[in-house]
Amino acid sequence: MDREAIIESVKAQMPERRWLHVQGVMATSIILAERFGADPVRAELAAILHDVAKYWPTERMQRIIVDEQLPQELLAYDKELWHAPVGAFIAERDYGITDAEVLEAIRYHTSGREEMSLLEKIVCLADYMEPGRDFPGVNRIREEAEHSVEKALLAGFDSTISFLLEKEKRIFPLTVAARNAIIKQLREAEE
Repeated sequence: MDREAIIESVKAQMPERRWLHVQGVMATSIILAERFGADPVRAELAAILHDVAKYWPTERMQRIIVDEQLPQELLAYDKELWHAPVGAFIAERDYGITDAEVLEAIRYHTSGREEMSLLEKIVCLADYMEPGRDFPGVNRIREEAEHSVEKALLAGFDSTISFLLEKEKRIFPLTVAARNAIIKQLREAEE
């Protein structure tokens, strides 16, 4: 499926305001990829598809998680996480995406994980900081992203974890692991 067909299909699955967000993530992913040395075409492709399942009914996502044997632990956490692994599955099955790194960038754009590739970091970060985002701390994330993917991503994870703590919600273990891995990377780079 070519880029324009993917765009039309994804756009049809979400409200206009979410499509504006996706466009912001697409543009931001390209900028970050060019700034930090990743492939902007692959970054944009992951960005186009990152929220493909975001507005699907919960039951549909749950059925895919169960039937396709995606990580079952997802079902114990906030369903806001579900669209990412479901989206990666759909990107491969329905859109023919075979690039493992693009699929991983879609799969982990909400949670992060240890050992994130540069492409994964860029798409996750673009999702945090695209121009339409407005939440406490977003400007700090944008400032850090001028110089460091890792420092910006750390600020993003800190923002997410603070929000979840404030709302007394459970924190997905991969997000904590991703944050710890970024801190380790930053410390090793300083030494």
